[in-house]
Amino acid sequence: MPSAISVADVSKIYASGFQALRNVNLEIRPGEIFALLGPNGAGKTTLINIICGIVTSSSGRVLVNGNDNIANYRAARSLIGLVPQELTTDAFESVWNTVSFSRGLWGKPADPRYIAKLLKDLTLDDKRDNRVMTLSGGMKRRLMIAKALSHEPRILFLDEPTAGVDVELRQDMWEIVRGLRASGVTIILTTHYIEEAEEMADRIGIINKGELILIEEKTELMRKLGKKQLIIYVQQKLDAIPRELERYPLTLAAGGHELVYNYDTQGERTGITGLLEDLRRAGIQFRDIHTTQSSLEDIFVDLLREQR
Repeated sequence: MPSAISVADVSKIYASGFQALRNVNLEIRPGEIFALLGPNGAGKTTLINIICGIVTSSSGRVLVNGNDNIANYRAARSLIGLVPQELTTDAFESVWNTVSFSRGLWGKPADPRYIAKLLKDLTLDDKRDNRVMTLSGGMKRRLMIAKALSHEPRILFLDEPTAGVDVELRQDMWEIVRGLRASGVTIILTTHYIEEAEEMADRIGIINKGELILIEEKTELMRKLGKKQLIIYVQQKLDAIPRELERYPLTLAAGGHELVYNYDTQGERTGITGLLEDLRRAGIQFRDIHTTQSSLEDIFVDLLREQR
């Protein structure tokens, strides 16, 4: 089975001389949720636009389910649905007509049953006769997804789909995306809400200054680059790490009121049992202990800091 998306040595240099992408290589698997993360101006939207055939690359090649997106543009593009950042649609048209028109643009025959199901799945069925201008921002986001899915694509790009959307609606949209993936649709997601990627993605790609600096399975990324800490809140302030505890990777924090122990959760032994026993032997009493785990955001920030 070919990759859903295959990007080979893609670069983009604009007429001004600005290089937006540098030799990007990426394979996206059928049926996965792939999250593309990066700071503003990193090249996320440029890469999406090149894959979708909206922008022409300066060099390199893109295949969509095996179809060259330049030589066989229509076949490649018909497989793709795109939900852009901007909410652009005809404000005076009805929801039903807007989605139906999008379907017709791809030469698909009218299918009222499919459009009705699509609107129902996106909680827009009771708005079908409403003009777009009367919809809330969240409903307009749903409408953009409906438009992108109107021609039944197998690949869906979501470029900042929940920007400006409240928390409750964001949760609803996560459920919509999971449902699409369950039906076999490949999802490529860009987002500034890194918890969104942590919650939903199968794999993570991080782009910075036009270069893909990392592509990894989310669980493997969290395992390899994530850190786990045990924080021990001591009863009496410590001025230094006691000699009996020097063999442990401990640091003092909170003015000597906390001991912080970093450990590998994947190791055969964490060393916590021995540490707590040695604390007791050293006569150090503690009032509480707490564990913390690195988030994807912590890892993301650390990786970008290393790139500076």
